[in-house]
This record gives sequence, structure tokens and C-alpha cells, in this order.
Amino acid sequence: MNALDLIKEDHKRLKKLLEETLEAEGSQREQQMDHLRTELVAHERMEEEVLYPRLREEKKAREEVLEGYEEHHVADVILDELLDVPPETDLWKAKVKVLKENVEHHMDEEETELFKKARAVLDRDELERLGERMERIKRSAEDAD
Repeated sequence: MNALDLIKEDHKRLKKLLEETLEAEGSQREQQMDHLRTELVAHERMEEEVLYPRLREEKKAREEVLEGYEEHHVADVILDELLDVPPETDLWKAKVKVLKENVEHHMDEEETELFKKARAVLDRDELERLGERMERIKRSAEDAD
């Protein structure tokens, strides 16, 4: 699958998971967060290990890639903080809401700014090859968890 199509498909699934996690109640919160964490980490890995390094070589895309790494870092910090917040508290829900807003903003920027630049510097064949590598990494990351 084309790398950009793979990411876009993943974004749709992550948006749904973020909404479900925010709406979760009681004992479902912890289970939902575990699932979201697994999916987010797998998504970040496939981008950071395949697409981002390739696009970082391109002057046109470098700034967006560096911003992407930082946005992933912010999401990871919030995910780590959530490990220490009891799921039944209002603080847990507030942190999940901030995580959701942050990740959705990141996804929207990727799909507009980064994808446009990626299409300008990567041909169809390379996008397919990158997508295949990204799928393998994502499956590996999900299986490891």
C-alpha cells in the first residue's frame, strides 16, 4: 500500500480510537487507553523509522518532518503522564482530551502540508516501497505489545 494512503487509513482509525477513549467510562477507560497506546506507538514507529528519515533528506520537507518528530514526542509525554493518573479522575479525562486535540492537529497537518511535500519529492514506486516497509514495522510494533 502507498505510504501516504496507509497513514491516512491509520489516521481514521486513530481518530475513532481517540474519541472512544475520551468517551470511555469506568473500567473501560484503562482497557481503551492500552489499545490506543499500542496503536499510537505503532503508528509513530512506522513514520519515524521509514517515512520521516526519507523525507528529512529533502529540503522541501525537512521542517515538517522535524515538527512531526516533536509532535510525536509531546503525545508520548502525555501518554506517559496518563500512566500515573487514575482513570476515574477528571484529570485523566482532561489529559486524554489534550492528547486527542494534539494528535488530531498533528494528523491534519501531516495530511495537508507533509503529504503535499511528499508527493512532490517521492514518486509512486517509492511511495509503494515505503508503504510496504511501514506496514511491516507497524505489524511488528503491534505484535510486540
